[in-house]
Amino acid sequence: MPHTTAGIFINEGYDPDVKDDILRNLEKMTEGIEFRHSEGNSDGHVKTTLIGNSLTIPVQDGKLCLGKWQRVFFAEFDGPRERKIVMQIL
Repeated sequence: MPHTTAGIFINEGYDPDVKDDILRNLEKMTEGIEFRHSEGNSDGHVKTTLIGNSLTIPVQDGKLCLGKWQRVFFAEFDGPRERKIVMQIL
């Protein structure tokens, strides 16, 4: 992910409460923090650092090797805006 305020992660994708819990708690973790970076998106930089901006996922027979409940999530912390995702298949 070539962006500093967007991340990508794997987690449970069946129950939408899991995604909501993650996002809500990331918000709580950055509430009330004083940032020196003053563009208004400082919390997005911190959240992206916590979530991460890259994944390695094995592919077998043309399919991602994920667990039964796992899904890949794109996390936008400074948008909405147009983003790019870079993929490399080895």
